[in-house]
Amino acid sequence: MAKTSLLTVGVACVAALYPTFSSAAEPAVVVATAAQCNALLNANLLGTPDAPTQITGAKLVEPAGIVSGYCEVQGYVWPQVGFELLLPVSNWNGKFIELGCGGHCGVIELSIADCPAGYACIGTDAGHKATVYEGQGLWGGDVFDGLWGYGNLQAKVDWGYRAPHVTAVAGKAITALFYHQAPKKSYFMGCSTGGRQGLQEAQRFPWDFDGIIAGAPPINLSTLYMTFAWGILATHDKDGRPLLGKAELKLVTDAAVAKCDLDDGVGDGIISDPKHCRFDPAKLTCKANQTSRCLTQVQVEAVKKVYAGPTTSSGVSLSLGGPMPGSEYGLVDGAWGVNDWSEAYVGINGKRARYEPLVTAGLRYLFFVPDLGPAWKLSDFDFDRDYQNMGVAEALYDSSNPDLRKFKAAGGKLISYQGTNDISVLPQITEDYYDTVERTMGGREATQSFFRLFVFPGAEHCLIGGDGADTVNFLAVLEDWVENGKAPDRLIAAHLKNGESSGLKAFPLDPSRIQFTRPVYPYPIGAKYSGHGDPNNAANFVPAAR
Repeated sequence: MAKTSLLTVGVACVAALYPTFSSAAEPAVVVATAAQCNALLNANLLGTPDAPTQITGAKLVEPAGIVSGYCEVQGYVWPQVGFELLLPVSNWNGKFIELGCGGHCGVIELSIADCPAGYACIGTDAGHKATVYEGQGLWGGDVFDGLWGYGNLQAKVDWGYRAPHVTAVAGKAITALFYHQAPKKSYFMGCSTGGRQGLQEAQRFPWDFDGIIAGAPPINLSTLYMTFAWGILATHDKDGRPLLGKAELKLVTDAAVAKCDLDDGVGDGIISDPKHCRFDPAKLTCKANQTSRCLTQVQVEAVKKVYAGPTTSSGVSLSLGGPMPGSEYGLVDGAWGVNDWSEAYVGINGKRARYEPLVTAGLRYLFFVPDLGPAWKLSDFDFDRDYQNMGVAEALYDSSNPDLRKFKAAGGKLISYQGTNDISVLPQITEDYYDTVERTMGGREATQSFFRLFVFPGAEHCLIGGDGADTVNFLAVLEDWVENGKAPDRLIAAHLKNGESSGLKAFPLDPSRIQFTRPVYPYPIGAKYSGHGDPNNAANFVPAAR
């Protein structure tokens, strides 16, 4: 697959989930000239509170086809947070949006096609420059480089939490300067690392945005990276050879689905609630003289270890667990959404697992004080000791604070989402965070007045790929909540034919591209087939307790 345009995973997720959306709001009457755009180069923004800003480039990009013209602005916030801001010249809707980055960030390749129509739209490198790992995976290339963090506390602070905030401050200041009026509404959208950034904005900088979409947020990064390391080590022998192949992973997925597929009342190849699926991979153990369509005892133990997540040598659990049953085998090779165990942990066709460079770079350069350095290897991780030494750095990255009183008081609205087949950000962690917020904020009604989580059965990381319904125009939903007071009580998600991603297809979706639809209710409510009508139609499902 060709490499996608990146704010890495963040923009790829945004492009897949939030196609060009024209707001019904009356646009500001602005027609900018090249001179007005270039004039931004002379702006003095060094006194911007929290975000001393230098603009380094500004040029007018002429309209082309259906894409309107815009002013393209580059700059940085002291000392090193790079950004790119795209300002529509004739159809600004009066709003500002920041797109979160993904992986370890470090690049900006923002295009007008990545941005919702009419918005002043900004992206950031999160405070450092990085190289792209050319993997064989979902994205074709991912920003997994971590050397930028080696002995560089400022870069860790920026990537950890500061960059999205100062980018928002700088971006809104430039937007107000260009249009001679401040944005009337500001939004943030991100997934994966961008989802973590979204939660941190609500927790640490609750006045930056009116609405936030925080998809698949890696809430506690050190635990997640430790889980990646565990999964990689568990699925390889002592010599580094993989214990499982695609055939074994498909066997496990097929067995798990056969066990739990009917949990929502319809046989659709999707486990609706894998957290409560009581699937035991030991059922697949080879019998005497059986050599195919079964697992050896060593393979069974490897699967169990991945499900369980990291533990100490004495069996003490160090996390909420690993990926869910049904997540082992993704879509066919070459399709969107191949985000399965072979990609993340095992590797394909002799190539190392896609997450091996991510977790290795992260643990070498980002999670220990002092840094472990380039000689450290994944096999060096000590599950009896090392987890105790990651807390200092984790304080920079953590997004688990459930106290959202300031964000709520500011009138902010927060939507988070999670796929159950996600092995990059595990669903039980996202659900646990929401549960903790409910306990902290005074119960479900008080929480759902401003924060709602949506869990998508069968969907993979950032809702790109998987067997479930995964396509929703979240931005339209969030705008309706923020601007019209209409809280999302039910989403209608679509699964597109041939494993397609929604990409930049405009909403409403072309019905000919839709294979089936499902309702998705605010967590913890799930959906169950009513027993009547076409099960491919969301109208024939009802809410049900999970």
